[in-house]
Formats: sequence, structure tokens, C-alpha cells
Amino acid sequence: MPAPTPPTVILIPGNGGCSPADAWYPQVERELIQLGLHVINEPFPDAVRARARFWLPFLAELGAGPDSILVGHSSGAVAAMRYAQAHPIRGSVLVGVCHTDLGDAFEAQSGYYADPWPWDTIRNHQGFVGVFHSTDDPHIPVSEARHVAARLRASYFEFTNRGHFTDSRLPEVVDFIRRQVGAPSG
Repeated sequence: MPAPTPPTVILIPGNGGCSPADAWYPQVERELIQLGLHVINEPFPDAVRARARFWLPFLAELGAGPDSILVGHSSGAVAAMRYAQAHPIRGSVLVGVCHTDLGDAFEAQSGYYADPWPWDTIRNHQGFVGVFHSTDDPHIPVSEARHVAARLRASYFEFTNRGHFTDSRLPEVVDFIRRQVGAPSG
């Protein structure tokens, strides 16, 4: 019997003009490829505002589906949840996630927050969810991530010194995905 096809991991950046070369995205891409996974780390349209009306169809264009793992950072994590609301995926990793617009008019205009969150549907459309957050995040209070993790019954990883995860490495995400897909240690 042939080996199962490895999942495709799609990296979803945050808003504000983030690109595939920013933060930990290149490191995670490289290390997941070394594990034998297919990784998509592409520029997203509407990169500054990250509006749902552009990002959710773009995820479909990238082929996000039942064999996909969505790794979203900040607004990208919110997009991953909304995508999973309507589409089965293999799993998701939500880094620096929120579930409200935080009273920020710019965030409110993204189109992700007006509708209620169907937590059970989002959870049931995927096999696993990992949430990564830091108590010193200057943009998103830790209570937001704790709420998301509780509602999605996610594996929750809390740090005290990682801010909004803008540094160049995030090996914990690679390790979490490796465990979820049963890949050998690198």
C-alpha cells in the first residue's frame, strides 16, 4: 500500500503588510520541508488590511482543503478559524490569535468579527488545533488566546517572553506539527 500523501501546510501571515520573508515564516517553511511536508508560503493579497473577502477565497485558490494544515499568525490565525468554519481541513496552528476586533476600527473592517463564532463547527472541521500565545504580547491580550483555546479545545502553549511572535524562529510550531503528522524528529 502506498504511503499517505503528506499534508500541505499553508502559512498565513498577519496584517500590516507581512510577507513570506517576515518573522519566523521562512524558518518554519524550511524545517517543515525538511520533514517531508509540502509548504505554501506565498504573499497574500490585501496584505495590509487582511480582509476576509480577499483572504478566504485566496486560501481556497491555494488549495486549502482536507489535507491542509493552516498556520496563521495574528490576523492570519483569525482567517484560519473563519476558513475552518466553512471548510474541513486537517488542522490548524494559531499564533497570536484573537476572537474580537479588540476595539480597533482597522481590525473591525477586516470582516472577521461581525458574525458569531461557531466554535463547535470550527473544531469539528479539523483534527487538531494548536494555539500559541505570549503573556507579553503588546497587541493581543492573553485572555483572547485563552478564550479561543478553550472554545476550540485546542492544545495551548503559553509563553511569557515572546511578544507577538515576530522573532525569526518558532521551533515549537514545527515540533507541534511534526507530532501531529507523525513525522520523525529532524
